[in-house]
Amino acid sequence: PAAQFVLMSATLGDTSEISADLDRRTGRQTVTIEHPDRPVPLEYHWAVTPVPETIEKLQAEGRTPVYVVHFSQREAVERAQALSSLRLVTREQRDEISDAIGDFRFLSGFGQTLSRLVRGGIGVHHAGMLPRYRRLVEQLAGQGLLRVICGTDTLGVGINVPIRTVLLTALSKYDGHRVRPINAREFHQIAGRAGRAGFDTQGDVVVQAPEFEIENLRALAKAENATGKKRKVVRKQPPRGFVSWNEQGFRKLIAARPEPLRGRMAMSSAILINVVAGGGDVVAHVRRLIDESRIPPAQKFALARRALTIFRSLKSAGIVVVTEDGQVTLTVDLPPHFALNQPLSAFAIAAQELIDPDSETATRDRISIVEATLEDPGAILAAQREAARAEAISRWKAEGIDYDERVALLEEISYPQPLAELLDEAYRAYIVDVPWAADTPVRPKSILRDMIEHADDFRSFVTRYGLSRSEGTVLRYLSDVYRALRQTIAPAAGTELAGIVEWLGMLIRGTDSSLVDEWSELVTGADGDEAAAPSPPAPGAGGDPSRDRGLRILVG
Repeated sequence: PAAQFVLMSATLGDTSEISADLDRRTGRQTVTIEHPDRPVPLEYHWAVTPVPETIEKLQAEGRTPVYVVHFSQREAVERAQALSSLRLVTREQRDEISDAIGDFRFLSGFGQTLSRLVRGGIGVHHAGMLPRYRRLVEQLAGQGLLRVICGTDTLGVGINVPIRTVLLTALSKYDGHRVRPINAREFHQIAGRAGRAGFDTQGDVVVQAPEFEIENLRALAKAENATGKKRKVVRKQPPRGFVSWNEQGFRKLIAARPEPLRGRMAMSSAILINVVAGGGDVVAHVRRLIDESRIPPAQKFALARRALTIFRSLKSAGIVVVTEDGQVTLTVDLPPHFALNQPLSAFAIAAQELIDPDSETATRDRISIVEATLEDPGAILAAQREAARAEAISRWKAEGIDYDERVALLEEISYPQPLAELLDEAYRAYIVDVPWAADTPVRPKSILRDMIEHADDFRSFVTRYGLSRSEGTVLRYLSDVYRALRQTIAPAAGTELAGIVEWLGMLIRGTDSSLVDEWSELVTGADGDEAAAPSPPAPGAGGDPSRDRGLRILVG
């Protein structure tokens, strides 16, 4: 009864520093309760058979459902398709799955692939999928209808899917910078998904040996069986640059405690201005903010130097002044609803003045301004860049340009970036008066604009760029554009843009309404229970709503 809040984690490692910090901050005693025993114990296994054989063995032993862990979305989908030849469910179980799916609407492309997979007892789960596809897989898994789920290591973030066995296909991953071995916290976070409380008496964690090692072991066994004695076999080597793992390293991960949690902090103009706007002793506030952060001393010193550099630039720009009594104050008013995570929202509004309202491209240019203030969706931009390069190569070949020159020219080809020079010049002028935006550069791109110029709906855009494995990324980006347009320029920018915003909302809802619905609930304060109800399927046989009324809006 005396506890005011509880912090819980299964993978924090040593929490003594956190406990001491809470004692100091709250003035109350912090009680740490540690218990390494799980309600459902885990058993660990090293597999030297190919993944399909491992899964067949697990199924025969009644150790399904199995979550097959991959460290890329592409590998997860390819694995699921490769496993589709296995007989994982009976005819009766297929019928049960079909009944559970009911009239759920699968779009063409990846949707049809997923439909075929789940009816065979195989699910796919990763962040690049449409949210409603992920929810379907979670629902089917929750009902015990799927035998295998192929996904990424992000499963378990905010969801509860019952899993008996976790099968890791690797113990190394690409972290955005390099391929490295996974650490103890990552391993235990993934392994902890195995074993269902109330269903299982134990969970199983299986790690696959590298494929080249499995092939070497099989070659040795085959040679020995053929001659009755061991003979020399040319061992297969790992691919160039491959970060391997072995059973010894696997056993070390099992015994290792998760690494202690390390703090991270960055200093920006927006943070410093927010501190100044709060009043009081700014220097003391910034010093306390840095000193009380959970980062190493060397990084604290670097942050303090960074804060001083930013302060000097703000002072030189006349944004802050130091009064005679030593107080630091702002000389400008912060924009309404000033947000640290949306420093360019005001720029998107101000930059609309750069657009000639009589221009034929005025509406698309307004959209490009908003798109330039949003985060870059890497998968989409990479696909656009590849498409642009493929088109350029075909054109250069037809023009007779030689190979070496084509290679040199290719480096200059990127994804479409409308108004890049205009926006860059405007941004440099903008941050003179609004220096807190200097930490977030403009990122010109053309995604919604590209869809409009090619009269695309969701499906045709995904197909044109081969983005079937990244439909969720496309949908999230379009939802971000939709919110930004509604919050900034749509009401006052004319009927053409208003029509596009309406069309975009229809397109998003017709594809998967969950993201727009969640945002609408935040804005309107809709009841959460009502929001949790599944959205009814859009009318039609599976096409986007832009094929009817939405398309009429788009083409005027």
